[in-house]
Amino acid sequence: MTSEANEKNKPDGMCLLGNWVEKRATALLDMAEPRSHVLKYGHSGILTMDVAAKVQGVSTFKEAFNAPKILGVQQKGRRTELLENDLIKRISDKLHAELNTDPPAPELCSVTKADFKVESFKSVHAPLTMDHDYTTEQAITFWSDNYQKIQGMTAVKTKDSPFKRNATFSTPICEQLD
Repeated sequence: MTSEANEKNKPDGMCLLGNWVEKRATALLDMAEPRSHVLKYGHSGILTMDVAAKVQGVSTFKEAFNAPKILGVQQKGRRTELLENDLIKRISDKLHAELNTDPPAPELCSVTKADFKVESFKSVHAPLTMDHDYTTEQAITFWSDNYQKIQGMTAVKTKDSPFKRNATFSTPICEQLD
């Protein structure tokens, strides 16, 4: 008999302790209707005994706090309303003009125009000291002039082409000494 009582008090699925107490209280209502009907429509008769009663459209909040009723009589004169509206419009336009000013037009000036095309600058080409052939000669750059100061640079065998391929790094020491 105690096992039958435990079966009736035991909840159908996993639930919290507080929910288990509620589930035990509604156990008789669960047996009155099929489980699928209870899961779909809920328990009838828990909140009210009049099952056929319709739900009112007023909540307790709406019932307690009504909006103030507007009187049918005009509270201010027409001239006062027009003056207030005009003053509000003027102030809002003034604030809008102050806060939303157009940004100044940007001065478009490139680096070339600012630094290299100065009116007082005169470009003078240096006279050639000798004829150059760009197809055979090594180009003269900052790096070709300062290759001795570069860290991690391999040994340079020819001064005219310091950045060409050099196999001394992978050549065995005994062959290098020969």
